[in-house]
Amino acid sequence: QVQLVESGGGLVQAGGSLRLSCAASGRTFTRYAMAWFRQGPGKEREFVATINWSGSSTYYADSVKGRFTISRDNAKNTLYLQMNALKPGDTAVYFCAADEEWLPKLKAGRADYWGQGTQVTVSS
Repeated sequence: QVQLVESGGGLVQAGGSLRLSCAASGRTFTRYAMAWFRQGPGKEREFVATINWSGSSTYYADSVKGRFTISRDNAKNTLYLQMNALKPGDTAVYFCAADEEWLPKLKAGRADYWGQGTQVTVSS
């Protein structure tokens, strides 16, 4: 198993930036493809971005493409989400997820492991 702990959320003005981190512990980090999801107030959880085991391939939701960057540091067992040009619509709890399978399972939200989430609030 793997345990996931997100950090880096907070309150930021529209147009600002935040970097989220997801620290993994337990089994070997490189066994897992990783992803970020978010759930806004009154909304269902939605896919944000995903990255493969080595970090060589990524996919993004259209709503964040060009503004967010997913990356991983396998030496530090950590996943990142750099968020730039934030909008009020990005306000949500952000979750990281892990699974030994990548596409399509992880992108579809059927991950085996989830973190507790970190709140991101973007003010206008």
